[in-house]
Amino acid sequence: MSRTLDTLLRPSLLAVAIAFGTPLASPLLLAAEQAASVRAYNLPSAPLASTLNQIASQAGLALTLNPTLAAGKTSAPVKGQFDAQSALREALRGTGLQLEQGTAGTFTLVPIPDGVVALPQTSVIGQEDYERAWGPVEGYVAKRTAAGTKTDTALVEAPRSISVATRQQMQDRNVQNLDDAVKYMPGIVSASYGSDTRYDWMRVRGFEPTQFLDGLPLPRGVYANPKAETWNLDRLALLRGPASSVYGQTPPGGLLDMVSRRPSAQSSNAVQVQYGSDNYRQINFDSTGKIDDQGQFLYSLSGVLRDAGTQVDHIDNKRYNVAPSLTWNIDTDTTLTLLSQFTRDDTGTTSQFLPIQGTKIKSPLGEVSHHKNLGDPDYDFYDRTYYALGYAFEHRFNDTWQFKQNLRYTKSELAFQQLTVGSFAFSPADANGNISRSSTNVDEDISQFAVDNNFQADFATGEVTHTLLLGLDHQRTDTSYLAVFGDGGTTNIFNPVYGQPIVRPARSTAFYDYNQKTVQTGLYVQDQMALDNWRLALGGREDWVHQGTTYFNKNDATNTDRSKNFSGNAALSYVFDSGFVPYLSYAESFQPASNASVDPVQSFKPTEGQQWELGVKYQPPGSNTLLSAAVYDLTQKNVQVTRFQSGGASVTDQTGEVKVKGLELEAVSDVTDNLKVIAAYTLAKSEVQKGQYKGNRLQLIPNQQASLWTDYTWHIGPLDGFGIGFGARYTGNTYGDQANTWTGKANAYTVFDGTVHYDLGRLDNSLKGASVKVNATNLFNKDYISTCDGSYCYFGDQRSVVASATYQW
Repeated sequence: MSRTLDTLLRPSLLAVAIAFGTPLASPLLLAAEQAASVRAYNLPSAPLASTLNQIASQAGLALTLNPTLAAGKTSAPVKGQFDAQSALREALRGTGLQLEQGTAGTFTLVPIPDGVVALPQTSVIGQEDYERAWGPVEGYVAKRTAAGTKTDTALVEAPRSISVATRQQMQDRNVQNLDDAVKYMPGIVSASYGSDTRYDWMRVRGFEPTQFLDGLPLPRGVYANPKAETWNLDRLALLRGPASSVYGQTPPGGLLDMVSRRPSAQSSNAVQVQYGSDNYRQINFDSTGKIDDQGQFLYSLSGVLRDAGTQVDHIDNKRYNVAPSLTWNIDTDTTLTLLSQFTRDDTGTTSQFLPIQGTKIKSPLGEVSHHKNLGDPDYDFYDRTYYALGYAFEHRFNDTWQFKQNLRYTKSELAFQQLTVGSFAFSPADANGNISRSSTNVDEDISQFAVDNNFQADFATGEVTHTLLLGLDHQRTDTSYLAVFGDGGTTNIFNPVYGQPIVRPARSTAFYDYNQKTVQTGLYVQDQMALDNWRLALGGREDWVHQGTTYFNKNDATNTDRSKNFSGNAALSYVFDSGFVPYLSYAESFQPASNASVDPVQSFKPTEGQQWELGVKYQPPGSNTLLSAAVYDLTQKNVQVTRFQSGGASVTDQTGEVKVKGLELEAVSDVTDNLKVIAAYTLAKSEVQKGQYKGNRLQLIPNQQASLWTDYTWHIGPLDGFGIGFGARYTGNTYGDQANTWTGKANAYTVFDGTVHYDLGRLDNSLKGASVKVNATNLFNKDYISTCDGSYCYFGDQRSVVASATYQW
């Protein structure tokens, strides 16, 4: 066995043993895909295939239909109140066919055996939950997703690496931000600079992911990027790998696809009060239900009030968030949901730029404290206001065609000031710990209009069924960015000095001062085909991007850049009756150069990415378990490379190329009603292929990661209602600098999380709906450095304990 293959296999086999070593058989017999909600049907007799496709598509059922069985057959009329399965069976009366539940919650048509009498079907009229790709999930295991396809697809059949954090997962772990939400997923590194109250810093397969909310991208700037509120989410999907053939300009590593809480016809209310470390105080609330008796209008109102300190002295973490939404069920085929949000953040830089001395390089004067604020509370602030208003519209024209439109306007306004100590290379601390500082002063304003329109057609050509998607999306982004850098006085890294008379420099000295307008339009087509157990997906998209930048600090000089790009994807898979789904996929990405350079005459081409992925998913029939494994080969081209010529002059071009190869394993299971498990393992090898740092690893990518989270709750006996959860997260060593130097290396670390929770309603019926919980992250207070970049180091978060009291009714 070659050394390379042996190196790859040994940790991989160990990971398999860890990730898949738990019992994964579930006694749950109901398929989560069944659409059990009741609706009124008034369908006349029609070609059988058309009627069945219409019912299944509307309800989100995964129905495999062999056209030869349905050829020449006419459906029975479907009139009255039915759940989706009963409606399908009603349509099949007299056809000689019956509905059979298959693997992974899918349904298939089969002939009724000779001599068997088809009994009349009885439907239970009532309101039950069922899963859609844009809705909540019961438990830990999502069964459907729209990530990567924009269609309601069975997750086990999606030929891509996708992880989903459900509402219950996030509640059990008391997730406070996106960094927390993805910590137990493979292929992603979060909180590389420690937790940051300003933004969530992540790398997916080596690249920072684009964030999508309700099918549309969130605006991306320099500092004013929105920080999503996880309390307002029903689910979060992480799609790993390129996805430009559907989503347009995105990085090759992947994207986050978030779904907001939506109004529900079933009334539900919740209030949660939290208190924890560093004077953490927060109130969460959520309410949803019908506005009128018929349920034509539904509402949802959720939000967060936070007034907290942080692990860094004199830096607060305040948030005021509200997210109202309204659904109008116009008729049985038409729905409009208004989605809005307002967020105000008042905080600072918790990921302090700590000098190498006193952190990685030991100092005779001791270690720089995790808690020291090396800025100045009299000068520093980060004030962001974010609001969004939009809607999701759906309309079904007939049994084949349906139309969806997502639209949103967002605006993010920021005022930011920060004092930062000098870098190790240019202004290190002296022997007594004294060091110079510089000031960063930013005003940033981002406004964005985004709309995505698509038509979906469900039909058959011969024996092949199709889900065809035709789409057009458009974005307009207007960004104003001002950054002024100045003198920040001096301080001492062991005993900071506050209250110095720091003066903000005049705007005329600005290093960045520009307005950039970006217009992007994309036209895409995708076809998901099925022939018996075979699945084939093909897609392509053409994007046109126009950027115009005006540099106010360069006498209003302008720069205009136009680019267009075609992105494609293809995937082939086979759905075995046993629940195994192997697949092979190819996908492309492109991403224009973000923000603006200092030089108005300099512009760069978009980066381009290509990926091959070979994977397998397994969902045991009748279970709430999903196992996934994938290997991939990912390349990014047109990477910016800066070279220094003789005389010290630098030249930047786009001759760079980087490659990432890896293995990812994941297991998610509601093993029993009591036990829930999440396990993940990542093996990644990254390498710069061309340029100055050829042969080096990419920044912030560990070679290995592993994680395991499990939660056990008693439902009988003396511990009825009591539960415990425990998690472990291992992150391998990383380099924070391109040169891969010792000063840029952060060692591997392992941290543990835990929770205990109790349903007070099990103690006394008068307390029904009340529960208490205590969560701890970094349970054993592991002291570690999360990242060094050659000039600065960043500590990982210390132990944090948060107690929650929740009342639901």
